[in-house]
Parts: sequence; structure tokens; C-alpha cells
Amino acid sequence: GDVRADDYNWLRDRENPKVIEYLTAENDFTQFKMAHTKALQDTLFNELKSRIKENDESVPMRWGGYFYYSREVAGQQYPIYCRKKGNLEAPEEILLNQNKLAEGHDFLSLGSYRISPDHNLLAFATDTSGNEVYTLQVKDLRTGKMLPDMISAVDGNVQWGNDNKTLFYTRQDAAHRPYQLFRHSLGETGSDKLIFTEPDEKFWLEVGKTKDEKYLLINLGSKITSEVWYLDADKPAGEFKLIEQRKNGREYSVDHKDGDFYIVTNDQALNFRLMKTPIKSPGYMNWNEVLPYDATIKLDNISVFKDYIALFERADGLKRIRIMKAADKSLYTIDYPDAAYTVWPAGNAEYDTDLVRFGYSSMVMPTTVFDFNMTTHRLDTLKVDEVPGYDASQYESKRVWAVASDGARIPISMVYKKGLRQTGDNPTWLYGYGAYGISMEPYFSTSRVSLLDRGFIHAIAHVRGGGEMGRDWYEHGKFLEKKNSFTDFIAVAEYLIQEKYTHSTKLIANGGSAGGLLMGAVANMRPDLFQAIIADVPFVDVVNTMLDPTIPLTVVEYDEWGNPNEQKFYDYMKSYAPYENVKTQDYPDMLITAGLNDPRVGYWEPAKWTAKLRQTKTDQNLLLLKTNMGAGHGGASGRYDRLKEIAFEYAFALDRLGMAR
Repeated sequence: GDVRADDYNWLRDRENPKVIEYLTAENDFTQFKMAHTKALQDTLFNELKSRIKENDESVPMRWGGYFYYSREVAGQQYPIYCRKKGNLEAPEEILLNQNKLAEGHDFLSLGSYRISPDHNLLAFATDTSGNEVYTLQVKDLRTGKMLPDMISAVDGNVQWGNDNKTLFYTRQDAAHRPYQLFRHSLGETGSDKLIFTEPDEKFWLEVGKTKDEKYLLINLGSKITSEVWYLDADKPAGEFKLIEQRKNGREYSVDHKDGDFYIVTNDQALNFRLMKTPIKSPGYMNWNEVLPYDATIKLDNISVFKDYIALFERADGLKRIRIMKAADKSLYTIDYPDAAYTVWPAGNAEYDTDLVRFGYSSMVMPTTVFDFNMTTHRLDTLKVDEVPGYDASQYESKRVWAVASDGARIPISMVYKKGLRQTGDNPTWLYGYGAYGISMEPYFSTSRVSLLDRGFIHAIAHVRGGGEMGRDWYEHGKFLEKKNSFTDFIAVAEYLIQEKYTHSTKLIANGGSAGGLLMGAVANMRPDLFQAIIADVPFVDVVNTMLDPTIPLTVVEYDEWGNPNEQKFYDYMKSYAPYENVKTQDYPDMLITAGLNDPRVGYWEPAKWTAKLRQTKTDQNLLLLKTNMGAGHGGASGRYDRLKEIAFEYAFALDRLGMAR
């Protein structure tokens, strides 16, 4: 047994008034130390607000005889969901106004929003605290009235049976893991039937539906293994049947077309391949490859249509879409203009259509929504996000590569105002994440323009642990190779300094959640590289959290960090965990944020880390802890409140760089 002293463990008890007093005192100190930037924060907030189109509308999505869309109104924090029947000239029906739902609450998150197959009913789930526990309600869209069916303490996941009266929803266990599936018949309160329980603490349960609406799916997944069950959606009272039982390390996801299940799987294919199997006997022995596996392409997911399958892929670190004609498997690749960009599926609810809709953006190009005709290959621009006052021709983005200590090439996406000179003194905001195989895309940000216009370079370090360069990139940044994420980020910072983009006194590092772990690790390892570090809801108390199975996510996360009950993982975690490794040394200026209701990273992690830093560090640099007392992992939920949080962080960065004029 290894005995570790933890002087700040008392901060975990949120029922203790002293804990709330402590967090409030830290908030007061933060406000006091930032008071002189109040005018700058206001300036920034107004800039950020001026770049969002306050009255805005999404591109209407055609589905089942209706056009569905959402819109935002100036002065209101949340979207309003609407539809029109038959054509866009028809009168507007308001389905759900989130602003009304938010009245009397400081926070609102919509977990699910599902229209019934006959388009007469809306099931939706709301969370008003940020703790990710939802209440499910049903609205009759013909009368505008709420049905008496109200189910509390559910996960935000719900699906309809095709009879328009059966609802499937999930519940969480004590560790916030969705693990049970219930069936509810409208109008029958108290008779909900538990139809599936997932006993393995590493697996989450999600209920889904195939694109053609023919089958309901139970998707069971750990971080590295999956299992799927299916049920004819026309017979929602029936029994779910297994497609193929779980096998450790094998992932697969399922959609349906013409009597076959189409399967995206990593079976004998590190970067995933497309297979299919007949519904009559869908077991593994009948899985057949649809397209030959290509190890250089990562297949992320698919969208199934009547005559086509759209493949959402990643090649050479960038996303792309290929269209496969179902009849002859012929392929067509859609081309893009920018060096670093991102592309994603955008509202493809219709099954019987030749159009695939996707969103596109780059670090200089605001989001654009396109319809691509899979038969004629015609590309139509439906909407370009309007960014008032922004002129894309004034900015430039590029992709450069740093070399890691072990020789790996690390991609960096960067954007700046044209005319930039590599004089070694440009203020730079370097962002990183690097976990779960999640890719940080080179997307457009309206807020970021406020930094670029002040001479900043904004750079994203695509470190290992993320999925940017395929599955392998992820595998080499987790478990006993987690430190690659940290050394990659350091290599990127050194590259930017060495290539005279910036200087350590001009460099800001930022990351959140698992990217906050990255911030904590680099702060301990190379504090000299950064002027300031901004760590949002950082996962920094790795050892204590991973040893406590009662905390949400812990057991599920063994597949990412390792199980510390095994000595090798315990020793390795302990060697990098930011909280364990706070040193008697100088640290950069630091701003650390937390959410009191956060179920993913307990508020006490940033709080304990801040306390230990205050106790241990040898410098006089600024250390601020800012806890949102009414929100969860994502921070404020309203769009204007969110801009205030961004303005605060930007003001901190500018102030620390001596640019707070």
C-alpha cells in the first residue's frame, strides 16, 4: 500500500458550509484581481456580441412533409424550435421555446428533442442544474398542451416506437452511467416496464433508431467495446434481439437498409471498415465487407440513404465525405478549398432523397451549409453564417508540423491576420485536448476574431490521444503512453518559439476537461514555456478520482487511463497526475475554472489543485480560481452568459500579456 497525504480532501464535501465559503472567497479574490479589466471585459463582450447574428435561423430540414428549423431572437439566451407544413411559405408553428422553459432557472440544457413518427407529438428532456439529470415531458403539437406524462430523474436519451404512443428512455445509476432502458406507454403512469439492464459498470446504454425508422437499437458501449440489440419499431412491445455479442476491443455501430444491417467496425481494421449482414441472421459469421479496408483512411461514420451511402472519413488528418452508390459501390469524393478545415453531417433526416447535407468551416471561413446531390454531383450553398464586421480575406490559416521527441510529426492548425511577421514576439493562444480519440477540428470561431484583431496567432496542437491522425494517434496517447500528449504539446510550444512565431513571454496555453489535465501536466513539466495557462474544468486529481468508483465516469474511464488498482497503472498515473506533482517551483500566471454542479469533473478537483498550488509554488504570479456556482461541465448555458465567460478569459490573457489597453 502506498500512503498519500491529501490535505485538501475536505473540499469534496459540498454540504459543508466551509467549502462553499472557500469557493466564494476564491471567487471574490478573482473578481478583485480582475476588477481593473472590467472595462476591457465589457469591450470584449460587446465585440463578441456584435459578431453573432442575434436574430438568426437554421437551414430548414425537410422531414415527413414538414420543414423543421430553429431560430434565435435578439436579447434571448436560447433557441426556439419551429416547423412549417408542406412548404416554407406556410405559417410557422412554434414547437418549443427554450426561453420559456428557462424562466425561473439559471441554467437550461435540452437533452433530447424527438418528434413522433406521425409528427403529432414531441418528447423532450430538460436539465435545469447542469448535473445532467433530466426530466422527460411530452407535448401534443396539435393542441400545444403538455400531456400528463412526466418522468423525472432520467438520462437525456429517448426514442419513439412507430405506434406513436410508446416511448423508450434510459436511467442512470449512482455513478451517472446510463444503464437501464424503460418502456413507457402514453397515458399509463406508473406502469413503465424495465426492459434492459447493463450490469457491467464499464458499459453505457443508449437507445437509438435506424435512419429509415424501421428498427430501434440498444447501443451498449465501453470506451473500446460495443454490442447492439435491435427491435422492429412497428412492434415496440416486442423483445430486442442481439446482433453480435461483445468481444473485448471490438467496436461496431449499426444502420439498416433493404433488409441488411450496415456495420462500421474496427474488427481486423484499426481505422474501421464498412460491412453488412442480413437481418435474418445478423451474427458475426455473416458479416461481409462492403468496401475493401484501406488502413490510410479512418471511417468515422455513415449516413444511409435509399440509393446511396455517405461515408464520413478522415484522411491525412482532415475530414472528408465520399459517396457510395449502393447498386454498384462506385465512389465519389467531395472536394474542399481550404488547407485546414472541418466538415460534418448536418440534418439528414430523410431516407428517400438524393441530397446529403453537410456543414463546412475552416479557421477563416464561417460555417457554411451545403446540399450535395449524390446523383448529379451538384453542390448548392444553402447558408453562410453571417458574421457582422468580419472580412475573411483579411485572415489566413495554415497547417504546420512540429516533431515530437520520439520523431512523430504533430500537426498544428493556425490562423492569424494577414501580414504576420515571424519576429518572435506575436501573442499566441495555443489550445490542446488530446484524449478519448476526439479530434479538435480547425473550425471557425466568431469569438476568436477578437484575439486575431489584436495581433494574436490562434493555434491548435493536435497532440496524440486525439483522433486527428487516425486510431493509432489515439492509441499512442492513452494508458501507459499518456505522457505523449504532454510532450507533444511541449514540442508544439517549442516549435512555435523556435520558428519565431512567438516567445514564451507571449504564449498562452489553454485546454479544458481532459485538456485541463494536459494544462496541469505541462505546467508542472515546463512552466518556463508559458506566460499564462487557462485551465477550464480541468481533470487534475487523476489518482484520487480513478480510485473512487462512486464518482461518475470513473469505472468507464479505466479503458482510457487504466485501472489504478493495478500497480503499473497506479504508478504511471501518479507520475503525471497534475495534483500529485505540484512542485516547489515557479508557475506561470494561471486561471482555473470549475462548475459546482459538474458531474464529469468534480468542482473539488480544480479547487484542491488551486489550494495545493497556492501552498507550494514559489512565485508571485497570479493564480485565480473561478467557480460557476450554478452550472455544470459546459459552463453557462445561455448564449450571452457564455460570451461573458469567454470575454473574462480573453481579458485575463490580454492583461497577463500587458495588452489590457
